[in-house]
Amino acid sequence: MSVKLSPIIAGVMNWGVWDKNLNTNEFANLINLFLENGITTFDHADIYGGYTTEASFGKALLESKIDRKKIQLITKCGIQYVSENRPTNSIKHYEYSKEYIIWSAENSLKNLQTDYLDVFLLHRPSPLMQADEIAEAVAKLKSDGKILSFGVSNFTPYQTELLRQKTDISFNQVQFSATHHEAMVDGSLDYMQIHKITPMAWNPLGTVFRENTDQTFRLRQLLAKLVEKYHIGSDIILLAWIMQHPAGILPVAGTVNSGRIQQLMKAKALVLDKQDWFAIWTESMGNRVP
Repeated sequence: MSVKLSPIIAGVMNWGVWDKNLNTNEFANLINLFLENGITTFDHADIYGGYTTEASFGKALLESKIDRKKIQLITKCGIQYVSENRPTNSIKHYEYSKEYIIWSAENSLKNLQTDYLDVFLLHRPSPLMQADEIAEAVAKLKSDGKILSFGVSNFTPYQTELLRQKTDISFNQVQFSATHHEAMVDGSLDYMQIHKITPMAWNPLGTVFRENTDQTFRLRQLLAKLVEKYHIGSDIILLAWIMQHPAGILPVAGTVNSGRIQQLMKAKALVLDKQDWFAIWTESMGNRVP
């Protein structure tokens, strides 16, 4: 089934106890703020908040009485995190047995207080994953109407192809930004275009505003000039740079700042001059394009 997501996705990872520790009312207000600004897709993973953030979101979604059909929910499974909520885990590892995948999806449904997931992803590849077993779990979840589409996260083209031989892969959420652009040159985005897999980009602003390195210094200098040229924020320019790639990348924006949320969708309308687009790549690399 084809699932349509919003051009920019709201990343929920930092809403809960891992960072902002929002209460139920604040969760609900944030959901509504994104919806008011045209962002209808929300990205989760079972591990966020040490396996607590899905339930916090679900409670807010229920109390807000938002029409479920107006939003899209993404979640991920597979990372077994060392957490008091998973007392049997003594080391971080991955679990992709048929039984576990089905249980995890059903647990996410319960936590999010919904009947179906629009997108269900395997969070990271495991060397021990069995493609046939994963495909059986996906087929069961789809036939039961519990997931509408399936995909992966942080998978290489060959890891994706291993599963694609057995089941449809609709999405791959990878790290991609002006400071982390490997997917653009290592064949990942090319592979996704060939097989009509929609890329999502986590951490789409990269380290531009979080680290002081030669790379980020060069980029911030360039961005200061581009802000004057385009009369828009540097974060929006960086999102537009991602969205201009022909693979049709959907950035996952992790901000909870209301002012920034109100600006995010401007990235969809911003078309950078081609030389400005290449200038961002050039300053990131520190040398001319090959």
